Amino acid sequence: MTPTAPGEPTHFKASASRAFTFFAGKVAKWAGHPLAFALGTAVVVGWAGTGPFFGYSETWQLVINTGTTIVTFLMVFLIQNSQNRDGAAIQAKLDELIRASAAQNRYIGIENLTEEELYELRQRCETCAMAERLDDAREAADEAEARARDRARMAAERFG
Repeated sequence: MTPTAPGEPTHFKASASRAFTFFAGKVAKWAGHPLAFALGTAVVVGWAGTGPFFGYSETWQLVINTGTTIVTFLMVFLIQNSQNRDGAAIQAKLDELIRASAAQNRYIGIENLTEEELYELRQRCETCAMAERLDDAREAADEAEARARDRARMAAERFG
């Protein structure tokens, strides 16, 4: 939990955080809706349609540039907040699955490793997976060979 500013009540911070989380979630969900795309397209088409009326002036161009820049700037923060929360929730769920299963608990919290450490860990996991596949293939080959031997022995007993 992050510290509050001096004189700021803790309940205010939690309430503001909840309000922002709610707002960011709603905006991110709405922004991904087809109607939001249609509205954005309508605004651009409407703006383009007014070009001849305003003589394609610099001010006319500045209106769309400024509007889209402001919307994009604010949306980055809202969507990033939603993605951060979604990522943290997924990570918590994965950690719980790891903790509650026969998986190795040492993988809990690896999202805090450096890029190099994660690369090394992935390489080790890939090496282990390849070794397991090789072991599985050898086991399958041994089983197939044993079945073939059994069939050959049974055929030899029948005909010999």
